[in-house]
Amino acid sequence: MDWIRLTKSGKDLTGLKGRLLEVTEDELSKHNKKEDCWICIRGFVYNVTPYMEYHPGGEDELMKAAGTDGTDLFDQVHRWVNYESMLKECLVGRMAVKPIAALKEISSAVSEDKKQLNGVLPEKKGLASSAQDLSPSYDWFQTDSLITIVIYTKQKDMNADLVIVDCQDKQLRGEIIMDDHSYLVEIDLDHAVSEDVAGNIAERVGKIEIILKKKDNVHWKNLGRPSEGHNTFIKRTDRGLFYRKCKLVSKTEVTHDTKLFCLMLPKGTHLRVPTGQHVYLKHIIAGTEVVKPYTPVLPFLPLDFQEDGVHIYLMIKIYSHGLFTQALDHLQIGDYISVSNPEGNFKKSQVQTSEDLLLLAGGTGFTPMVKLLNFALTEVSCVRTAKLIFFNKTEDDILWRNQLEQLALKDERFEVQFILSQPSKDWVGKQGKISPSLLSEFVKRSRRDSKVLICICGPAPFTEQGVQYLKDLGYSQEEIHAFTA
Repeated sequence: MDWIRLTKSGKDLTGLKGRLLEVTEDELSKHNKKEDCWICIRGFVYNVTPYMEYHPGGEDELMKAAGTDGTDLFDQVHRWVNYESMLKECLVGRMAVKPIAALKEISSAVSEDKKQLNGVLPEKKGLASSAQDLSPSYDWFQTDSLITIVIYTKQKDMNADLVIVDCQDKQLRGEIIMDDHSYLVEIDLDHAVSEDVAGNIAERVGKIEIILKKKDNVHWKNLGRPSEGHNTFIKRTDRGLFYRKCKLVSKTEVTHDTKLFCLMLPKGTHLRVPTGQHVYLKHIIAGTEVVKPYTPVLPFLPLDFQEDGVHIYLMIKIYSHGLFTQALDHLQIGDYISVSNPEGNFKKSQVQTSEDLLLLAGGTGFTPMVKLLNFALTEVSCVRTAKLIFFNKTEDDILWRNQLEQLALKDERFEVQFILSQPSKDWVGKQGKISPSLLSEFVKRSRRDSKVLICICGPAPFTEQGVQYLKDLGYSQEEIHAFTA
């Protein structure tokens, strides 16, 4: 809030008195000191000198990108942060771009693509034939009442988790996730369609159909006008986050300071958040977009719960002085909040080859473990033991304690251990903070040669210390997955 107030004070934060510059690489490199620090992000240059003392990660983190293009570093740490909004008063200008012949060829290929959106994919110019063979493609056809868009991913093992479709008014956006890349179909449709979007996935051959219902049974000459990102296959980190507005339909108490929020997706949206992945919530506070990551959970813990594809459940701790969580807590039933596409690098295959699953959670770091437990105990036959070691301050802070204890009674493979750092006199369980001695006591293989996966999530110091302690105990990097956002 202090930073937001400063940006709205009218003070000249760039030192350029409102002028915008075209910045060369040479000029950018000169501004590389704490008292004179410029950084480039996605082609725009910002004077971050006045932001130094407000940066949550500290001055040293910002200085890593001083006088350079910090886009990659920014994406690694927190690409979900809306830097355009946060730093708009610090904008110095654009990077100067040298004309390159190859770029002209690519741009002409893009414009050609836009001209020929008629159901037959134009040949991609500038791509080697092998690259063309690997890139997804699409086509479309129609009946009197339906429009069907067919996407050929050329990859096996596609599933519904990897297909995200948003259709609002005449705007269609379909994104197909393929490892660290994604393929996008994004079109302003020629005619109106209903909000009922259907889909078919031929998993073995990787063919995906998006089926739209025409509002008027007329013959379409063209599918519509493509967006700039249409028919592109690029790295997900280069794609940028896409948000849709979701309605708050319920808010229930979990503990004294944590609530379960249920959000409903728009009718024309197909989105499933894969196990171990998170979404970002975006909300405007004091005129500035603020974004935070949260990992969806299930509505309750009895396992084998089938998600309906309509609702997203988020378990959120409300901090008394937290700007964002206080705003969330003040949302009324029926209010809307923006929710992003899923993000995260966890893969289900990590669980599918494990015999022992060990989960270390600190506070609300419990949230990724919910769907992970559901998946492991209901869909993975090789899992022999699943153990949750749950660190909290007090008994009142333990999330879903009764449900976890009931699950342990119901499924002999599951065990839960609660550890408190500030227990009451009556507490008879384990106490302490994460430490090598506690981990050596509870983190064990069921057999000497059993395959183990250890997942850890919590506040940053908890996670960092935990990972180091596990390595000191002899566990390899491949056996440890840390959830971070």
